[in-house]
Amino acid sequence: MRRLLGIAIAITTVLAGAAAAPAAASAGSHRDGFVRVGYFTQWGIYGRAFPVKKLDTSGAASRLTHINYAFGNVSEDGRCYVDGGPGEGDAWADYQRPVPAEESVDGVADTWGEPLNGNFGQLQKLKAKHKNLKVLISLGGWSWSTYFSNAALTDASRKKFVASCIDLYLKGNLPNPDGSAGGPGSLAGVFDGVDLDWEWPGSNGEPGNVVRPEDKQNFTKLLAEFRTQLDALGRTSRKHYELTAFVPANPATIDAGFEVKKIFKYLDFATVQGYDFHGTWEQRANQQSALRVPAGAPDNPDFSVDSTIQAWVDRGAPRRELVLGVPYFGRGWTGVTGGQNGLFGTATGPAPATFEAGSEDYKKLKTLPSAGFTVHRDLRAGHAWLWDGTTFWTYDDPALVLQKVLYIRTRGLGGAMMWSLDGDDDSATLTRTIHFGLR
Repeated sequence: MRRLLGIAIAITTVLAGAAAAPAAASAGSHRDGFVRVGYFTQWGIYGRAFPVKKLDTSGAASRLTHINYAFGNVSEDGRCYVDGGPGEGDAWADYQRPVPAEESVDGVADTWGEPLNGNFGQLQKLKAKHKNLKVLISLGGWSWSTYFSNAALTDASRKKFVASCIDLYLKGNLPNPDGSAGGPGSLAGVFDGVDLDWEWPGSNGEPGNVVRPEDKQNFTKLLAEFRTQLDALGRTSRKHYELTAFVPANPATIDAGFEVKKIFKYLDFATVQGYDFHGTWEQRANQQSALRVPAGAPDNPDFSVDSTIQAWVDRGAPRRELVLGVPYFGRGWTGVTGGQNGLFGTATGPAPATFEAGSEDYKKLKTLPSAGFTVHRDLRAGHAWLWDGTTFWTYDDPALVLQKVLYIRTRGLGGAMMWSLDGDDDSATLTRTIHFGLR
């Protein structure tokens, strides 16, 4: 942390000339302090060997305010469900898998036939250790936003969809097809609200998504229905159930799908896409998460954290309800020639990586300087990259994360979101850095 403090002084000096005065919290804000929201991926227990227990042993859980569980699916007929076929869900990972003692939060192995095993059972144990931690079910994501438009289409479909999500995730009535895990009320108390990750209302996301012009208005109506039913449930349980949403960086996507001045009436906060500004769908090595557009950038207009936040504020979003997304992964190109130490150079393709070409976890990228890569940093633009003369990786390291934390403070934002927690190292270095700056 001493090294980070030294970097923080330099960063603060740079920001002093570039940042506006801190904005006041919105009048409707009911939160004290900053939120620190981390996404836990359902599939991370497999190849990445990242069970819920690692959130505890790494120290991440004690430094988060929220965990978003990614993801819950939406059926073609507009309901929340976990009983889909291959590619549509993983009930085994969610709540059926008996977790062995070495992966269990409390060191006690699950047994077959318990009502709640798997990730959901471990989240229940994690919350028992960390009393102030909130867990939200995140619905959709890039792959499972296919039928959101159907669910949001009419008043009847919205009521049906929201009721199904509340019944499944908040009332906890999990399917129990084989008489083992699940059953009425088995999940009750694990989730504290709902995160909507519809990518994207009114705009194309993954090929095959249903998209309608009226999605923009229907998204607002869907939020209103969630808020109504969540509040009704809260009156019986004497609890506030949170409602959040993941929202895009592209101004065109914002305009096509979001009634910005209306939606924050229903949301506790929105997490803003602060990454994927560029990637290997382009043939130029570039930044994916810079605070500001770097000098010499070839694209005009271009994307950055600052332009994204400003786009939301200009359209009426309260700063205090905007939570900045921070990537725990990098984007990479290989066969790069030209540019400035690779930046803006022409690439032949995505860089080789552990799970997906062109995308690599921070925990792997941080080891590359010992393998011949040099770290380059643009403090004024707020981005960093790795370069070995051929391969280029844009990524966020602790120094850059600290710079973003200072940006969150100076801009009066609501906190930070991390995609995704399994990209961090075993010491939760990035999460600890965010907590250090936002506690």
